[in-house]
Order: sequence, then structure tokens, then C-alpha cells
Amino acid sequence: MERHAFHAMGTGIEAFLDAAPEPEAVLGLASVEREFRRLEGLLTRFDEASELSRLNAAGAIEAGEDLLAVVELALAAHERTGGRFDATVHDALVAAGYDRTFELLVGDSATVAPPRTAGGVRVRGRRIELDPGVRLDLGGIGKGYAVDRAVALLAPLGPCLVNAGGDLAVAGVPDGGVWPVAVETPSGPLTLGLERGALATSGSDRRRWRAGDAVHHHHLIDPATRRPSDSDLLRVTVTAPTAVEAEVLAKALFLAGEHAAVAEAHELGVPALLVTADGRVRRAGGLA
Repeated sequence: MERHAFHAMGTGIEAFLDAAPEPEAVLGLASVEREFRRLEGLLTRFDEASELSRLNAAGAIEAGEDLLAVVELALAAHERTGGRFDATVHDALVAAGYDRTFELLVGDSATVAPPRTAGGVRVRGRRIELDPGVRLDLGGIGKGYAVDRAVALLAPLGPCLVNAGGDLAVAGVPDGGVWPVAVETPSGPLTLGLERGALATSGSDRRRWRAGDAVHHHHLIDPATRRPSDSDLLRVTVTAPTAVEAEVLAKALFLAGEHAAVAEAHELGVPALLVTADGRVRRAGGLA
């Protein structure tokens, strides 16, 4: 099993390839890092030169293939989650104090009043247009997109897994028949066996910082309030066919809250592991 690790998109990345250490395998793993760094350069909101930042500054842009694809994925996710997945929370994140890369959020971070409900986003051919005052954050869905792209690069070389800070996808299976994936719970790690597809986790304990109001904030914004969510869930892990879909579902179920999330996971047949704020663990959607 060949492994390549690096840091990108604000998190640790690991790529595993079940293949002999031949030049093709080494080159394939190196291509994963190049792809993450290329997409980070396009999709980050923390670099004024990125394509996303240029869109946010100008309000409209003739987009490249990747930005266009991720924005269209985000708009589709907004539609099918009833608005719970919302890429227009950029200004709400900044208002909550998440105004720089997470590594730089040391000490207190200034907060301001959350913005009012944002406007819309339109795609006309290759042109993306934002309503006045609307800016996009594509952090989570962009990471899922990068994971899916990286797995597509590695899959022709053998069974593979790409993990970006707990959001991961696989293709093919190793000799053991499944990819063992540890999921954190209050009573210790729970190992899931992943045969195909992807897994993602969203939680209020993953990216937290202390704001100037002496309150600890987190990065999961409730689009209804434009503030960090007060969900009664601590963490949600789901499996889905792609990392993008897993990312969307994990966030949407987290924002729904415990009872609605369990019901929705069952209804959609989405295998999910939920950790409540008071430390209980619930399985839903057929998760064995």
C-alpha cells in the first residue's frame, strides 16, 4: 500500500494506492497533490487572486470549468436540501469571525452583526452572476470536489482512497475486501467498512474559534439565521456515492437537528452516524 500525505485546503490530505511502488504509482500519487493545490488556488476565499475571490469581488465572471462545476453543484445542493446547504454564507462566516484561514484564527476574532438574508446566484452558460451583496464560500463542497477528482486520477492505477480531513472517497477495494474507516464517537473510534463511494463528516467541534464576544463559534452557518447553527447535534457522518454528495448530506442533516435528521436519513436511505450534543450515538438510514 503506497501512501502520500500533504497539507492543502486547510487540512491534512492522505492518498493511498494499493499498488506496487512503480513509477506510475509514484506519479499518480504526486498528481493528487498537484490537483488539490490547483483547485485550492481556484476555489479558496482567502486569496484575492483566486477565481472565486475575483467572482466575489466583481459580482460576475466568465468562469473556468472547475469553478463553474462547483457552483452548479452548490446550486443543485441548495435546491434539493431545501436551502440548508447554502454557498452564499460567505459574509455570515466573516461576521462570525472566520475572516482568515483557520490556522490564523488564534486568540480572539472580531465579530459583527450577521448579514441579512443573501440574494441569488445565476449561471448563464459559462457566466456566473451574483446578486448585489452576495459572495460565495465553497470550502466544504470544493474539498469534496477535489477528493472526487483525485480518486478519478488514481482509480486507473488500482484500488485507492483519498482522505481530506475526514472527507474521503474510495475506488476499488484492497485485498481485505473493504477500506476500514475510523469514525470518532464519545466512546471511542467506530470502524466502518467502506466498499465503494465516499464518506464525510460535518460537526460543530471541527472548526471552532473564540470570538470577541467571548463565545466559541463554529463554521456551520444556519442559512435561516446567518449565524453558527445551534443544532442539537455535535457531529454527523454519512456515506454517499461521491464526496460532494456526502459533504452536502452531512451538512444538511447536521442543520436539520437530531429528530429530523434521523427521519430524513431513513427516508432517503442515507447511511448516517449521528453524535448528539449530549453524547449519544444514533445510527440511521440503514447503517448497520
